[in-house]
Amino acid sequence: MDIVGFLKSQFICHLLICYIFIVSGLIINFIQLFTLILWPINKQLFRRINCRLAYCISSQMVMLLEWWSGTDCTLYTDPESYHKYGKENAIVILNHNFEIDFLCGWNFCERFGVLGSSKVLAKKELSYMPIIGWMWYFLEIVFCKRKWEEDRKTVVQKLLNLRDYPENFWFLIHCEGTRFTEQKHQISMQVAKAKGLPKLKYHLLPRTKGFAVTVQCLRNVVSAVYDSTLNFRNNENPTLLGVLNGKKYHADLYVRQVIQDVPEDEQECSTWLHKLYQEKDAFQEEYYRTGTYPAVPIIPPRRPWTLLNWLFWALLLLYPLFKLLINMINSGSSLTLASFAFVIIIASVGVRWMIGVTEINKGSTYGNNDNKQKRK
Repeated sequence: MDIVGFLKSQFICHLLICYIFIVSGLIINFIQLFTLILWPINKQLFRRINCRLAYCISSQMVMLLEWWSGTDCTLYTDPESYHKYGKENAIVILNHNFEIDFLCGWNFCERFGVLGSSKVLAKKELSYMPIIGWMWYFLEIVFCKRKWEEDRKTVVQKLLNLRDYPENFWFLIHCEGTRFTEQKHQISMQVAKAKGLPKLKYHLLPRTKGFAVTVQCLRNVVSAVYDSTLNFRNNENPTLLGVLNGKKYHADLYVRQVIQDVPEDEQECSTWLHKLYQEKDAFQEEYYRTGTYPAVPIIPPRRPWTLLNWLFWALLLLYPLFKLLINMINSGSSLTLASFAFVIIIASVGVRWMIGVTEINKGSTYGNNDNKQKRK
């Protein structure tokens, strides 16, 4: 291991990165709170400012993938569609198989300049999470409780609010609703058998209602619907902890435009989405067999802004931290040093908890709970 790789694997570096992310994130959340006064005066200015504030947070995560880890991202797509990316509103359908697939989705957004304005359909609990959850609140992210009878009215209203959004945005949606695990896959295929639907080998059954409503509400706003399928070469199993350790991965993302085929009727849209996931399964099978996708490979250039943003916050926040540490050491007080050690321990636990949120074996029990409720 070279010296740079060794340093990237050290916990003290991870702690400093997380310190910068947490403190800068809370500062930005605090600034976002004050932007609320703009909403009744100039809603579009509020939105533009919050897009840029949100970028200051989310780009730090992308920086870890692009610059710290050095992960390669190859895009397989139609060259004609490629030139339109980032220049129009779009719905992007993502598969949900890996711990860092959300990060690769953000990387895709960053390469085409829509990271700050990107939207998702997220579970309500995330809105209470400091930094990213609060950032999403100010970005008008669509939150749901995953109980469609309760969610429908709220989701429709939130989506309709995006019709006059002043920035180009991508609406990222994981139609499976939860990350793939073998247990959830078995349960999902039992449901497929009971409903007479074709079985999927590499995906869970898509949740069609949320997607259908999203398409209905944003049909006159978005110019494209993109289907994307993510994989990693050489059977890599990427994790956020691996990215934090500076481990380099090799991501392949297949993106195709499918807007002209999406029907308006909810039942027809449901049938269309199930067919789409059968096609995604076939692409996945082909990738495992050949190691490639049926499209032209393109490597979108990295933009410097994620790195520059992180360096700005690092310079701003590390100086007072080191100055405080030096003063504490010079004081010679056992109580002061013990207090600092206690803070380090708490921070370590917090860092591990944040990483644990992304781990597959600690992920959502959404698919499992649905099945339990149906058995009652």
